Amino acid sequence: MQAYNQYAGLADLESRVRELNIEHKTDAEIAEVLNREGYMSARGTPFRGDLIHLLRQRWAIPTVKINGTQPNPTRWSDGSYSVQGMAVALGVTGQTVFKLLRRGCLKGRQLKKGMPWQIDVAENHIADLTSQIRRKTRSKMRAS
Repeated sequence: MQAYNQYAGLADLESRVRELNIEHKTDAEIAEVLNREGYMSARGTPFRGDLIHLLRQRWAIPTVKINGTQPNPTRWSDGSYSVQGMAVALGVTGQTVFKLLRRGCLKGRQLKKGMPWQIDVAENHIADLTSQIRRKTRSKMRAS
């Protein structure tokens, strides 16, 4: 990212990335548009989504969300849960939900990296997960 300190068209590039972000384009879509328009990275290579992600972080440009600027709902319109909604349903923190996703205990999807999770879970599975979490929590408390 140091090379961008000397990038001649930095203000123009940032402005264009902001415009495309306002149009709700993902990082990969922004890279594709910039490449089509003839922009080149500071190293003289075409843009990729991961570089746009880093530039957005540098310029404090938020990730495009499936629900715009609104806070994530408890449940999405397709019935899937957000991380916050799943945390409430299970009586745990959001971090625990992320841990359950990483371990494969919950199945979810993101449209793109950095976008909100959509977690698909059957109602009866919530009760099973809740009891598993309580059992593990109690056993950890007894062990200490």
